[in-house]
Amino acid sequence: MMDHRTLFISIILLPWMLSSAAKNRFLEVKKPKNEIVTISDYDTLGDSDTSPVAGASTDDSELPTCLLCVCLTGSVYCEEVSPEMTAVPALPKETAYLYARYNKITKITNKDFADVATLRRIDLTGNLISEIEDGAFAKLTLLEELTLAENRLAKLPMLPAKLISFNANFNRLKTKGVKSTAFKKLDKLSYLYLGNNELEAIPPLPESLRIVHLYRNNIATISDQTFCKTNDTHYIRANMEEVRLDGNPLLLAEHPKSFVCLRALPIGNYH
Repeated sequence: MMDHRTLFISIILLPWMLSSAAKNRFLEVKKPKNEIVTISDYDTLGDSDTSPVAGASTDDSELPTCLLCVCLTGSVYCEEVSPEMTAVPALPKETAYLYARYNKITKITNKDFADVATLRRIDLTGNLISEIEDGAFAKLTLLEELTLAENRLAKLPMLPAKLISFNANFNRLKTKGVKSTAFKKLDKLSYLYLGNNELEAIPPLPESLRIVHLYRNNIATISDQTFCKTNDTHYIRANMEEVRLDGNPLLLAEHPKSFVCLRALPIGNYH
C-alpha cells in the first residue's frame, strides 16, 4: 500500500509542485518593479529655479541694452528706440560713447553713469529731460563732450572738469538755474552752446573758450568784464574765435568796451 502512495507522489504530485514553483519564480522575474513618477503640477513649472524661463520678464523695457540698441566696441547707439526709452539704459562696462538721441528720457539720476567712468562722449539730444541730479556726471572724469540739446532743462548740474564741448541749445535754461561757477572752472572747455534758452545774463566764461553761442535768449545787458578785463587795456582774448549774441534784446552799440579784447565782433544780425 505504501509503495503505491510513494509512487503516486513521485509520479504525479512532485512534477506538479516543481512546475508551480518554477512558474511563480518566472512571474517574479518578469514582473516590473513599481516606479514612483512625480508629475509636476502646471502651476509649479515656472517656479523652479532651474526652469529656463525662471525670472524672465515679459517687459521689453527690461531687455538687455544691446538687444534694444546697437552695441559696437566701446559705443552704444540707442536712437529712437522702440518701445519708448524713458530712462538712461544700463551700459556695458568700458562704454566710451553713448548716443541716446530722440527718445523719451525724462531724468538723469546719480546712478545712471556711476559705474561707467570710461565715458568720453554722451549725446542725449531730443529727449524730454527736465531734471538732472547734481552728481549725475560727478564720476565721469574722462568725459569730453556732453550734448543735452533739445530737452526741457531749466537748470544745470555740476559739469565734469575735463569737458571740451558742452551743448545745451534749445532748452529752458534760466540765469538762476546756472551757477556762477558752472563754466568758469572748466579750463579745457572750448565749445559752449547755450542758444535758444531763457538766460538773462551771460555766466562767467573760462579763458579756454573758442566758440560761445548765446543767441535767442533774454540777455539785455553785458558788462565790460564779460569778455574783457577793464583793468588791463592790453588784454587780448586770444582763444576766442566766435561769439553769437543775436536774437537777444541787446544793443551792441551801448557796450563799446565789452568787445575790445576780442579778435572779431560778435557775429549775427543785430538791431
